[in-house]
Amino acid sequence: MLTRMIPVSGEELPVIGLGTWIQFDVGASPQERQPLTEVLTQMAAHGGRVIDSSPMYGRAEAVVGDLTSQLPIADQFFYATKVWVQGKDSGVQQISASFQKLRRHTIDLLQVHNLVDWRTQLRTLRQLKEEGRIRYVGITHYHRSAHAQLEEIIRTEPIDFVQFNYSIRERHAETSLLPAAQERGVAVLINEPFETGALFKLVKGKLLPSWAADYGIHSWSQFFLKYIISHPAVTCVIPGTSNPLNLVYNMQAGKGPLPDEAVRKKMLQVMEVL
Repeated sequence: MLTRMIPVSGEELPVIGLGTWIQFDVGASPQERQPLTEVLTQMAAHGGRVIDSSPMYGRAEAVVGDLTSQLPIADQFFYATKVWVQGKDSGVQQISASFQKLRRHTIDLLQVHNLVDWRTQLRTLRQLKEEGRIRYVGITHYHRSAHAQLEEIIRTEPIDFVQFNYSIRERHAETSLLPAAQERGVAVLINEPFETGALFKLVKGKLLPSWAADYGIHSWSQFFLKYIISHPAVTCVIPGTSNPLNLVYNMQAGKGPLPDEAVRKKMLQVMEVL
């Protein structure tokens, strides 16, 4: 799989990862968890590493911790989670719980979720990074209304990662936020690549353009993901799924040639006539 460099360290990350919102908020039954174990196994087999979660996602952190701890490949993953609470003490308690739920002594990336009390929480995250408990510090949001604030923070604060929404139809981040991250040397995680499934409703029953296969695109999910990762500022996109087959389709988007600027424009033209 194609990889991109984390600017602050030079570490390489695969361009397709996994989000856990909704899909990993499940109970303890084998029927609920077996498909997720297969998702994680297939993800590693196809070169993926990044698993993104949050205390906001119900039981997702604990499910990730339970399932990965049972796999011999547990240490291959790049574990990202968030802090989502007001106040220093509450933040410390929530982060401590995340370590326990994920069953990790070190968490690769801790992010301030949706910028909640971000100044306070960033101070805690930086201390944890200095102590070696976490490796990278980040900030996140899921809506374009926060893009300006995200940009201001990465321009004025030492941030390793920024996470935000970006898709082939929701391209507001292209205007300023993506260029700012590239300029400032901040790694970029992309959420909402399928707009919570809305893009699939838009293309239901529609055929891919014949030229898409030239770029290793054999499904609409790959079409949407290839557009995102063809932007040079994007480090990794984190589509969520609980379906092993869909996971494989997503992972394959990180392989083969990427669209150049001319093909990106053709992709947008396809979306305009749907």
